[in-house]
Amino acid sequence: MTEVEVLQLLVSPAHRLAGRPADGPAPGPSDERVARVEVRRRLGLVGDRYYARPAHRDASVTIMAVERLPMGIDPSADLRHTRRNILLRGVDIDSLVGATISLDSGAGAVTFAVNRPARPCAWMDVTIGPGAQRALRGGGGVRCTPLSDGVLTLGPATFEVVGEPGAMT
Repeated sequence: MTEVEVLQLLVSPAHRLAGRPADGPAPGPSDERVARVEVRRRLGLVGDRYYARPAHRDASVTIMAVERLPMGIDPSADLRHTRRNILLRGVDIDSLVGATISLDSGAGAVTFAVNRPARPCAWMDVTIGPGAQRALRGGGGVRCTPLSDGVLTLGPATFEVVGEPGAMT
């Protein structure tokens, strides 16, 4: 097990980065960051725009490492800019595609299948700044499916790889 920190959680009811990046983000709540999220097996984060959407069940939760944020482009870059759901400190999440992971912030472990990279798009150059899309290549986070119900909160957490990439879990 590895000690990590859940730095931010984002649950957004609105899809704010639709259409052309040149048009800018759609309006929405000023801050969708929350201190606690409810995770539902195979459905996602309760209240999020991808919750229970069939087209997104294999990618309903996106996890990112703070160490990969392009702070040199914008020191204030965070989940509001990347539109990821969970921001962790202390683990190279991008290297775990294909694995099954467990994250426990104190209310019990929540497991996720790490399905594929969350590839950065042209929106990153708009929301963070020019060059962000390129800076995030290979480090834009991972798209996951929740494999268990649970609750995640901000703060210290334990992280574990419970199924190696390529293993049947």
